[in-house]
Amino acid sequence: MGRKIPLWQCLIVILAMVGFLMWAILKDNGGEPHIALILAACVAAIVAAANGWKWAYLEQGILASINRSMQACLILAVVGCMIASWMAAGTIPSMMYYGIKVISPKVFLVTACILCSIVSLATGSSWSTAGSMGVALIGVGTALGFPDIMTAGAVVSGAYFGDKMSPLSDTTNLAPAMAGATLFGHIKHMIYTTGTSLCIALVAYAVMGFMHASANEPDMSVLNEITEFIKASSNISVIALIPPIFVIAAVALKLPALPSLIGGVFIGVPLMFWNRPFIETALEASEIDGGLTANIFNILNNGVSMGVVPEGASDVIGELASLLSGSGMQGMFWTISIILCAMCFGGIVDVTGIMATFANLLLKIARGRGGLVLATEFMCILVNAICCDQYLALVLPGRMFKEKFEDMRLRPENLSRCLEDSGTITSNFFPWNTCGATMRNFLGVGNGYIPYAILNWLNPVVSIFFGYAGITMTKLTDEEYDKILAEREKEKAEALAALEA
Repeated sequence: MGRKIPLWQCLIVILAMVGFLMWAILKDNGGEPHIALILAACVAAIVAAANGWKWAYLEQGILASINRSMQACLILAVVGCMIASWMAAGTIPSMMYYGIKVISPKVFLVTACILCSIVSLATGSSWSTAGSMGVALIGVGTALGFPDIMTAGAVVSGAYFGDKMSPLSDTTNLAPAMAGATLFGHIKHMIYTTGTSLCIALVAYAVMGFMHASANEPDMSVLNEITEFIKASSNISVIALIPPIFVIAAVALKLPALPSLIGGVFIGVPLMFWNRPFIETALEASEIDGGLTANIFNILNNGVSMGVVPEGASDVIGELASLLSGSGMQGMFWTISIILCAMCFGGIVDVTGIMATFANLLLKIARGRGGLVLATEFMCILVNAICCDQYLALVLPGRMFKEKFEDMRLRPENLSRCLEDSGTITSNFFPWNTCGATMRNFLGVGNGYIPYAILNWLNPVVSIFFGYAGITMTKLTDEEYDKILAEREKEKAEALAALEA
């Protein structure tokens, strides 16, 4: 291990990352951030080496960071196969078709948010929700005349509400573990801030949906053209809805996420043969020889474009056709590679204590209960942006701010709520973060959806307001506080005994 890195050098590392990313996103043609993140990791490594940190130690930090992201990478690859499987099986076209038929344009955004909330609550996964229900809702929104970024915002809001409120979610279990709270005590305490944020978001979506639908009344002839185009692209049937029902049920029954998603992939394969004439037409249009039987692995790996646009079709049909194509496993590797590049940088700044330096600075300037909540939530956002990992955004601030909450006699549920109100819910704001890269890939949108992800940016604001106002900021009893002090003394004594031994 090396020396503690001075604050001014820590700032150089952060400014280098920001500068490289800004150049990549604003100046570089296409906005590819991969090399920018690698260059930022190089700067972090040089600064660390100048302070006596050995490369072997930095490498271990990088590998540990990549290891934390491997489940996310595996899920991304499997979801790529799943989307391709469901596209070829007619599952996603059927979801889009029935959604267009059933959902009223004026309540579409509200419906999208609520549906994603329910699915995410049942599965505990914002990723599975966005990769299945979200993809279909983007298509429905396009057909109803809603911009993709607006629909994506409603999808992300609902998906993250369910993710952070579900006892099945990994982040919902991790946050109370870091703060020393109980799982259900943590969920109950989040209802105040997250429930308030969701109610405000639903009202906003209702107003937005009503105004957009009134100003852009869907042309029934266009809607009919869209539904006919979807019917011409795939077999439309409730039978095609079996794969997503299986995945939702499997995860709700607490089966592991990866096997459940893989099951969703292979349940879609027999349905491909039921949808065979449409698939072979799509393969022929893409100049792929051999028919369905010879191309099953090819479809799962590279996807298939089910929407063959007829000549003279309207622009909306062309846009919808792009949504009826899945890029398969290979389509996810751009996202996986950006995660790996981000983990190189995040691992170095974590293991060298650069993030701890910023946390200590925030602790010094935090004043009072409201200031502590603000500092905690700001730190969560900072870790999401710099370490590029949602889990670190819960672990690092949770570990660093725990004693400060206890010293202010605030119950651990207050800290765990702050971690989720900011760490979990803002993780998708940054395109190089694992969650940000995933949401943009699944939904096919850029950064423009963030203003429409109302729950995600409103929740931290509501939480900070509750902190300053003291609303539901529950206190430790004298007995609980004395017990915490006794545990601290015991830990110090054990650590001293270990050193002496």
